[in-house]
Amino acid sequence: MTAPGPTSAPAPAAAPGPTPHAAPTPVRSPLPESLAGATVVLVGGSSGIGLAAARLLAGLGARPVLVGRDADRLAAAAASVAAAARTAPGAPPAPVRTYVSDVRDEERLGALLDELGTVDHVLVSAGTATRGAVTATTREDVADSVEGRFWGAYAVARAATPRLTAGGSITYLSGVYVVRPVPNGAAVIAAAAAVEGLTRSLAVELAPRRIRVNAVRSGTADTPMLRRRLPDDAAVADAGRAMPLGRYGTAEEVAAAALFLMANAYVTGTVLTVDGGQSLL
Repeated sequence: MTAPGPTSAPAPAAAPGPTPHAAPTPVRSPLPESLAGATVVLVGGSSGIGLAAARLLAGLGARPVLVGRDADRLAAAAASVAAAARTAPGAPPAPVRTYVSDVRDEERLGALLDELGTVDHVLVSAGTATRGAVTATTREDVADSVEGRFWGAYAVARAATPRLTAGGSITYLSGVYVVRPVPNGAAVIAAAAAVEGLTRSLAVELAPRRIRVNAVRSGTADTPMLRRRLPDDAAVADAGRAMPLGRYGTAEEVAAAALFLMANAYVTGTVLTVDGGQSLL
């Protein structure tokens, strides 16, 4: 009688892949006006480029939802977005929904998206930028910047992917220093470069779901982050003269690129540079 051979343990079940759609990605007008009525979640929408995008979206008749860590800043941002909203003559501005959450809190972000029901687009502009020489900054010093930018982007993708509509999109924010590095920014620049890699990888992975993933590579823009270093108009104007076009970009100019990426249903895996030529210097 032959002894039974060794038995092997059953192979683990494969992780579920993207849910494919038989239909191709929807065809629609690629102009920003096609975003009217769309629900757009802006993670980092309480200031800077995220807030500028929310105002532009409200002016087109979209429904921006602002996500940030500070309730007071969110309330102030919501009021300014409501004032920019496109409404019928004489009608009061519609309230703008806000949600307090950290960009890395995947569970809470998922709960928000579930509450909204239908989500068409997500823009991620949240993130801090701790700078310092590599010999003077520890891993702990830069952890918030690295985790907020890369792991925050990853968490948003995990939360949003099962909930986005076909033809929807995730748009990230990167920076020109990825291709034109400056001293004392190694950690945050590396994190931004990782976001660009994530953008391209997810564009391929999520294409069967008809979800598009893109990024805006911004040059230096006149945002609250810049104003913390250059606190008045004269200082901003003086520093901006070194740029090829003689000034820094505005938050709205960068935000408009994000709206283009949302609206054009045939753009995915793209890193769109809006830097006024800064990367050429």
